[in-house]
Amino acid sequence: MVVLAACGGPAKPAAGSASPTSVENAVPAPAPPQELKIPTQLAAPLVRPKPFPATVSCVYPPDEPSVKPLSPPPGAGVSARGTVPVSLTTSVGQLDLVLDRALAPCTVNSFVSLAKQGFFNDTSCHRLTTSRSLQVLQCGDPTGTGSGGPGYKFADETYPELRYGRGQVAMANAGPNTNGSQFFMIYGSASGLSPDYTVFGTISPVSLPLLDRVAKDGVGDPAGESDGTPRTKVTITASKVG
Repeated sequence: MVVLAACGGPAKPAAGSASPTSVENAVPAPAPPQELKIPTQLAAPLVRPKPFPATVSCVYPPDEPSVKPLSPPPGAGVSARGTVPVSLTTSVGQLDLVLDRALAPCTVNSFVSLAKQGFFNDTSCHRLTTSRSLQVLQCGDPTGTGSGGPGYKFADETYPELRYGRGQVAMANAGPNTNGSQFFMIYGSASGLSPDYTVFGTISPVSLPLLDRVAKDGVGDPAGESDGTPRTKVTITASKVG
């Protein structure tokens, strides 16, 4: 199961959710939604069990055409050492990220390339989840539908021991090795996820309260649900690397 399609059409909700059951007879009105409980403890720092070499080669084969003009990132001699700060200016405030090349060098290489080319500018974060087992805000699709991407895809950089939690940034996908431009920021629990989503960085603790406020305002469409478009619109207006 996936968080959302990075390309090739939106996917269904991830672990911890179920498809609605059609019924002909009237059913009792649902109980009022419970107050969202967001864990405050940050996820433990991640370390790959087997480190990458100092440099790696990355492959970014073509995929569905991008809705924005851009060039794929270079794939030769990509560093797997050090971190890269990225700031996303949004309609709810500045989100500061720290990308970790040691965790996912090809993912960081792609994200930095997209940010430098302005791919994320004027895009909305189209999906918010507020269930107990999946609390994320998903962004990175210029179409705002969950089906857009950068015109290329690339391989997962996951490992079986991978665990998710508050403060991580990870890639959305539509199945194995279908990463593109869509990513999600984990503001709370993500215990419902299997280790199939590449974590490539963290969110500054200073920025997390901004996501908390968006989450507590809930899903706007469909209203009252735990998975959909956030009621508080989040638009990335600019991105800065370094």
